[in-house]
Amino acid sequence: MDNLKYVEEDEERAGASPPRKGDVDGDDFRVIDPESGVKRGLKTRHLSMMALAGIIGPGLLVGSGSALAGGGPASLIIGFGLVGIIAFSVMQSIGELTTLYPSGGAFIQLASRMVDPAFGVAVGWNYFIIWFTVLANEYNAVSSILVFWSDKVPIWGYFLLLWTAFLLFQLCGVSTFGEAEFWLALIKLVGLVAFYIFAIIYVSGGVIGADAIGFRYWHDPGPFADGFRGVAKVFVFCSTFYAGVESVAVAATETKNPGVAVPLAIRQVFWRILFVYMGAAFFFGLTCPSNSDQLLNGPSRALQSPMTVALQNAGWQGGVHLINAFILITCVSAINSSIYIASRTLLFMAQQRMAPAVLGWTDRRGVPIPAIVVANTFGALSMMNVSTGAARAYGYIVNLSGVSTFIVWGAISFTHIRFRRAWKSQGHSAAELPFASLWYPWNAYFGLGSNVFLALVQGWSYFSPFDVGGFIDAYILLPLFFIIFVGYKVIFKTKFWGLAEVDLHSGRRRDLKDANEVAEAEGAAAQPWWRRLWNVI
Repeated sequence: MDNLKYVEEDEERAGASPPRKGDVDGDDFRVIDPESGVKRGLKTRHLSMMALAGIIGPGLLVGSGSALAGGGPASLIIGFGLVGIIAFSVMQSIGELTTLYPSGGAFIQLASRMVDPAFGVAVGWNYFIIWFTVLANEYNAVSSILVFWSDKVPIWGYFLLLWTAFLLFQLCGVSTFGEAEFWLALIKLVGLVAFYIFAIIYVSGGVIGADAIGFRYWHDPGPFADGFRGVAKVFVFCSTFYAGVESVAVAATETKNPGVAVPLAIRQVFWRILFVYMGAAFFFGLTCPSNSDQLLNGPSRALQSPMTVALQNAGWQGGVHLINAFILITCVSAINSSIYIASRTLLFMAQQRMAPAVLGWTDRRGVPIPAIVVANTFGALSMMNVSTGAARAYGYIVNLSGVSTFIVWGAISFTHIRFRRAWKSQGHSAAELPFASLWYPWNAYFGLGSNVFLALVQGWSYFSPFDVGGFIDAYILLPLFFIIFVGYKVIFKTKFWGLAEVDLHSGRRRDLKDANEVAEAEGAAAQPWWRRLWNVI
């Protein structure tokens, strides 16, 4: 029971300064991570729910309306399905890496260790770009929703209130964040289930006063809105909705039991792809015509959602307020998660000399205050959309998240390939891994190749007719990635590691649990059957 002693002692010291590296066993069981200084406060259920429904924001609920209008219901299913296969491949790589190395900066630090420190810097800043653009977009969305309900407060006033509230909430610590995300994600799942049930009843003729529409919209206006061009547009469009599935790797450092939580979270991603993305694609296309004017020209974000169009076509004109409330909840969750991921990305990079050192500081509770403040400050970019002159520039900034996602996903697959080659070169076998990815090496090479391909073709629609602004926006991060890589490599004289030089030992740790059972599962055998069933679900 020595391990429990470490847990009890560290819980008493949770408010003390982060301990220094010393006794390896002690470091494994400390509440404050000795390497990064953050608190290991996330429970297994927190990480599982983040993997299942985290980062589901208005992009899925509203943005899918634009995708549906541009490609049609069949294109929507094809797009979500193909990108889902790529996301599943990348998550298998993340699962293997993060289960073995749950500490110290997730795949950003691993990119530095397995490939080259300069490569890790380029990956890290691209990952931060994803989340500050997503954060700005979510702040803009939630402010617009509140203005739709009441315009007595200007949009910048709503932003300042929200900015302050989210900053104070993030400063409460990771345990509070995890609990909030658990319940917000659960609400999102319940809301989607409710819509799916409504959709089945609606198309079957169960709504009083509404016809049984069946697959009417698959016949008129049809399954494809713009032929192959529409499929290609939706394919690239859908990729941005999947950004965030890899965030479980960022949260692994702050998880109490990563050996249990990470593999479980990785498996949850399969259900997220099937239930959330494929389910939404199917039921949105079933209940909403792709030629609806509201999908592109609705006066509010809620009116641009396929869910709202479906409710109003079924005869409930006031449904816009229900969908507005649902979108508001998803925005709150998305902002909360975006600040968390962006701040931890800055924290880990600063601790590896990839960002200003001040951003690598945490307080005695394990809260990275400077990183949180800086990350949240980037949300102010959302106010650019208030100005007519800056609105176009704001659109370009938000669109950067698309190509950044492909760059980061491709880098994860490449890091995994380098890890496996070094693992084998140094005399290890796949049987030693606590979590082995499916179908290696084919899965990893597929993830690398598909993301490189998508990064190169995602801006193809700007070629004909040629749109200079759109072209630059679509491809500017590709040369920037190599500029960061080369610049850092020249300045700091970093080295591309040989397989025998790769560090395969740092960053491992055991779960914060006793020798027999996970802390959250203590006494599970004595629980009533309904509670055990809930834990399994």
